[in-house]
Amino acid sequence: RGKEYTMAFGKILKELRTKKQLSQQQFARWVNISQSAIAQGELGKTEPTASAIVSVALFFDVSCDYLLGIKDEFDNKIK
Repeated sequence: RGKEYTMAFGKILKELRTKKQLSQQQFARWVNISQSAIAQGELGKTEPTASAIVSVALFFDVSCDYLLGIKDEFDNKIK
């Protein structure tokens, strides 16, 4: 199941970032995460750290459960 959450995180992260019209580099500077970590995260190649999940959630004002694909944007459980 961990890989499933990693893939969901990457997809949702890219969607949120592109909606705000931010490049990976711009976003990386805002949340103090390397651009390569953002790229790898969006591809679902690396599991995000807890601190990265929290930083992204705070930046986009969404829940960590939403970022991991556990709940939808309306806070309804998905699975």
